[in-house]
Amino acid sequence: MSSYVLGFQEIDQTKLALVGGKGANLGELSRIEGIQVPQGFCVTTEAYKEIVGKNAELHSLLDQLSLLKADNREGISEISAKIRKLIEGIAVPQGIDNEITRHLEQLGENNAYAVRSSATAEDLPTASFAGQQDTYLNIIGKDAIVQHISKCWASLFTDRAVTYRIQNGFDHRKVHLSVVIQKMVFPEAAGILFTADPITSNRKVTSIDASFGLGEALVSGLVNADNYKVRDGRIVDKKISTKKLAIYALKDGGTEEKRIEAERQNMQTLTDEQIVQLERMGRRIEAYFGCPQDIEWCQASDTFSIVQSRPITTLYPIPDEQDGKNHVYMSFGHQQMMTDAMKPLGLSFFQLGLEEIPLIQVGGRLYIDLAPDLASPIGRRIVLFSMDKIDPLVHSALKSLLKRKAFMKALSRGKRSFRMGAGYFSWALPVQAIKIYRSNDASIVQTLMSRNEASMRDLQLRIANLSGDELFAFILEAHKQLKEAMVDPRSMGVVYVGVYAANWMNKKMEKWLGEKGAADSLSQSVANNVTSEMGLALLDVADIVRQYPAVMEYLQHANDETFFADLARLEGGDAVSHSLRAYLEKYAMRCAGEIDITRPRWSEQPTALVPTILSTIKNFEPGAHKALFEQGLQEAEQKEQDLLNCLERLPGGKHKAKKTKKMMSRLRNFIGYREYPKYLMVWHYWIIKQALLSEAVKLVQKGVIQEKEDIYYLSFEELREVVRTNRLDDSIITKRKEEYEVYEKLTPPRVMTSEGEVLFGEYDTGTIPKGALAGIPVSSGIIEGRARVILSMEDADTEEGDILVTTYTDPSWTPVFLSIKGLVTEVGGMMTHGAVIAREYGLPAVVGAENATKLIKDGQSIRVNGTEGYVEILQDGVIMKREP
Repeated sequence: MSSYVLGFQEIDQTKLALVGGKGANLGELSRIEGIQVPQGFCVTTEAYKEIVGKNAELHSLLDQLSLLKADNREGISEISAKIRKLIEGIAVPQGIDNEITRHLEQLGENNAYAVRSSATAEDLPTASFAGQQDTYLNIIGKDAIVQHISKCWASLFTDRAVTYRIQNGFDHRKVHLSVVIQKMVFPEAAGILFTADPITSNRKVTSIDASFGLGEALVSGLVNADNYKVRDGRIVDKKISTKKLAIYALKDGGTEEKRIEAERQNMQTLTDEQIVQLERMGRRIEAYFGCPQDIEWCQASDTFSIVQSRPITTLYPIPDEQDGKNHVYMSFGHQQMMTDAMKPLGLSFFQLGLEEIPLIQVGGRLYIDLAPDLASPIGRRIVLFSMDKIDPLVHSALKSLLKRKAFMKALSRGKRSFRMGAGYFSWALPVQAIKIYRSNDASIVQTLMSRNEASMRDLQLRIANLSGDELFAFILEAHKQLKEAMVDPRSMGVVYVGVYAANWMNKKMEKWLGEKGAADSLSQSVANNVTSEMGLALLDVADIVRQYPAVMEYLQHANDETFFADLARLEGGDAVSHSLRAYLEKYAMRCAGEIDITRPRWSEQPTALVPTILSTIKNFEPGAHKALFEQGLQEAEQKEQDLLNCLERLPGGKHKAKKTKKMMSRLRNFIGYREYPKYLMVWHYWIIKQALLSEAVKLVQKGVIQEKEDIYYLSFEELREVVRTNRLDDSIITKRKEEYEVYEKLTPPRVMTSEGEVLFGEYDTGTIPKGALAGIPVSSGIIEGRARVILSMEDADTEEGDILVTTYTDPSWTPVFLSIKGLVTEVGGMMTHGAVIAREYGLPAVVGAENATKLIKDGQSIRVNGTEGYVEILQDGVIMKREP
């Protein structure tokens, strides 16, 4: 068997490195009974390596290319063009040429062939590089075929292919190219079949695009194709397009565009029988590969041929349910302000405290199966009521789903998630909330905080000398105690009274005075808000840093591993270290995505705070902590007096003012505590994490794992077993790391069904300006400014007056809020952390604005209306139309 050329019959998935994704899939397709695949062979990657392997000029150009970033279009274009020209000019060695000739003679040298690129980073289960390299159709004659093989090799370095590899982290030297030589089919019709609907992601619905002639017209966007939707052998939807052009093969080679006769332009490309037949073929191919497929097909003389099949890599995974019932999955992460993928230890550890809620791990995130709740009349009402307050987009999506009677009738039944007695829904809660409401005694907050902080210090002492199985048993018991503290009826009662007071204030002030969002101003500079205090406290650190130029210069390139040691060598370093260590003593456990125990905490990664410290120095004068707090307090007091004065002038005003004053007191006494339970939770996580990492160090020393962070790819119980046995299959860690890389790139849907269908909700946009981006108003006011689209806190270089636009914010983002004037997030609700802190800092904010980070460009002028809940894109004060 030649290493340079392999026939399809010699190829399967084990030959992926030799023939690339497209070639491997064609070899597998050729093995499926009842599926016709045009004959062909692959010129392997060994041939490509032979061509380019020893070319010094090429390697010099690759060195230059490896230094470029994806946004350097000019540099990519210039170097890529040189590489393509160089590769096309290299003569094909005689040995390779002879092998190509032999295979062509077996298939018929005078036949027409498709010459197609097949890269080793293409059509993979984890990444689809489809369309990045070139394809040539209807190539006739051995010399022409060899010439086009060189063109395919060169197309590994088209601008789009190079940019795509840079964006996806693929090394140019490690991606090789095979070339597929396949007998041409001259079809009457061709197209693409998706075994999962590419629009809704529904795995039960096949979507077929079809047009006359070669499929290139469809792929290139030259024509609008027919589209047919098929489910279980039944056509459920048809869209017949006007097809004015088609691409056909020329007799002597090449292709041409032809105008379709007028009487055929609106004809259905395939008959209904052919559509159903094609769906059956698609399902057979999907079953063979074991995942949804994107299939290229062509039809000639009433026979379908398959010329390619690749995995659909954009679908969000779904649980493997075997009960035959319908399920509805809601993202738990959207409610927790954490939509990033989590590692296995993070997922399993977070679930330890939530056994009563049946959470499911899907795509590195947590989901709740709402089917039992939606199947119950009571559960349905509770879910809709809750989601209307928490996430209107989920509420809207579920309301639409409820109209599908057949789907609802087949819902799975079982243990409900939304019920009294589960988690935070304790029967004792209303009793405690009423007591706290009536007494309005702010001292309960300090009592709760002092008790919990003493508990955390005790935990640190007790866990210090534990190891092995004794440690894991202790962690489980400590987690039960944390859960009791988190759902303590008095603690939750304080939160509920604060939230109730805010809701009452907003409702009554709008009704009596026509003023929206009154509670927002009244929430500024409240007591006992551990998150807002964290942001203000960083201003004190910045005041120390600003005094020492050497420290400020070092922070531009600081290193986490040697951070404090480096500071100690600088003038002022000791003072800065003392200040920062004091800050971290209280906030060491915080970080972005902090519900994931595997995320690096600020004490592990102090450089995460550097951009915010430097921005603060740039945007604020010394002493800003006290000034900002006093300013917020004065604004809140002035707002309180203004509202009371206005109320007293109304009919029955004295009674309304008296009742409102009491509610204002409850609001300011209790609303700040809303942030404390999560602070307690992440503090607990940090103590546990340090103990687990100590065990990980021992596992490294024993050679059980390669590095201590490998434990992040094990569940809590798996880690316990590894510590007990000192044994672990290395392939588990490797596999989990690969899965996590895939999950990181996925966008989790808010709601999806067990069929894979992603359900989208809508806002009521009747009251917002045309073209504006709708969201949830969470902090009142209107502000205009420069949009800073920032996806990571570590990149948060902001200037005063900027408006932060990001996916989500959690408490770790709070220091960034100091130097911005408005907030827009894709995820969030009225009582999520970003909303709470925006109100306390007096920032107009809109959350839940879907795709905001894509629709709003960094640097654009925008207007945020935090009172009505929308964002407008401006240019010189004029509203611009949003890009589709």
